[in-house]
Amino acid sequence: MTKSYGAMSIAQLSILIQSGEADPVEVTESILSGIKSYPDQAIFISLTEDRALAEAKASAARLKQGRSLGVLDGIPIAWKDLFDIEGMATTAGSTVLAYAPPAKNDAAIVTALKQAGMIALGRTNMSEFAFSGLGINPHYGTPHNPHGKDQPRIPGGSSSGAGAAVAAGLVPVAMGTDTGGSVRIPAALNGITGYKATRGRYDMDGVFPLAKSLDSLGPLCRTVQDAVWIDAAMRGRTASEVRRRGIDSLEIVIPENIVFDGAEQGVVAAFEASVERLSRAGVKFARIAMPVFDEIIALMAKHGPLASAEAFALHRERLSGPEADGMDHRVVLRTRLGERTSMADYVAILEARAKMIAASESLIGNRLLAFPAVAHVAPPIAPLEQDDDLFIATNGKTLRNTLLGNFLDWCGVSMPCGRGDADMPVGFLLSAPANRDEALLSAALAIEPVVQEGF
Repeated sequence: MTKSYGAMSIAQLSILIQSGEADPVEVTESILSGIKSYPDQAIFISLTEDRALAEAKASAARLKQGRSLGVLDGIPIAWKDLFDIEGMATTAGSTVLAYAPPAKNDAAIVTALKQAGMIALGRTNMSEFAFSGLGINPHYGTPHNPHGKDQPRIPGGSSSGAGAAVAAGLVPVAMGTDTGGSVRIPAALNGITGYKATRGRYDMDGVFPLAKSLDSLGPLCRTVQDAVWIDAAMRGRTASEVRRRGIDSLEIVIPENIVFDGAEQGVVAAFEASVERLSRAGVKFARIAMPVFDEIIALMAKHGPLASAEAFALHRERLSGPEADGMDHRVVLRTRLGERTSMADYVAILEARAKMIAASESLIGNRLLAFPAVAHVAPPIAPLEQDDDLFIATNGKTLRNTLLGNFLDWCGVSMPCGRGDADMPVGFLLSAPANRDEALLSAALAIEPVVQEGF
């Protein structure tokens, strides 16, 4: 392999493919070979080699005939093990679903990107049933964070394999889901870009759920531009309406409460250095308290987490039967917490949520928000596997900043902004209220070069 196609951005690889310098079949074969020879075999759960090569040959034929489907034609993509792929069981990172009936059709989003010419490589590993922000999986192994040079460190979850696959240079893009941070956390901890869209922006048909009131999707990739192209194709567009904003027109809120509590010094330093660079470039910042953040934490303490309540409803029968013995006991424990949330509690959560969303939108207005995606860098795997109390505490802290956005229905982009302890990546999270995805992506395009100077 003379070129590491998997280590390229979509934009870089697209230029080669569209110009004829690289053939989709050659690209696909090279990437599949790289995946199979990579030392960490826990990143992928399965490969769809025959399908990938057939799709690559179809792409190559189109390109030779001058019938390119666009910038994504011939670009390989990896899918989290939550997306239906025709002819395969969707196992959601769990062995208890290994013998589930194979999917009769691709998930709607898989179909959308196939129609744009993208090539399905296979399924990436994940936290079982998507219910952890750490990415540890006792069934298929835990992918190692490619930046962890001193010892094996977590990739973040639940889209663990997706984050590790892109960071390791195996694939240009991988698709994840995000219920409490599962795109933005692995993006931050692995030093790549992750875009979590507003819930409901894409068709969720054929995606195994966790908590439907919170579930959303998004790509993990190398640049914001890559995310913009993927976003357009996921919505059936041939081009994106997103345009880069002038950086000096941006107004960004930095919350003063919750998101910096207990944050590692290196994380804060990397984030603040990015803020300083952006300020010099003309971005206007306002540091304010966000009362709704404290209210969310108090609401969860009183009534229980919304994600746990909906996850328990989804898995109730599974947890009461023999399948529970085949699940990660930490996932079982966390899911069973949802049993404590009564119907009255659930209704109270939804009513409070609607008011909090309205209050936060009123306070933010047309501005964006920024804070560290995760308050710490990726911790070592071994202590978390050995100590359930440490696992629970670390999982809570890892999810804390991002879950606020899910509860408030925000969209968000995490991009690398520097390095913290052990030279591990730090993520800069830019967020916007629901359905302001175009404004978010436009702003992210503008600030990305400045933010990433620190990385």
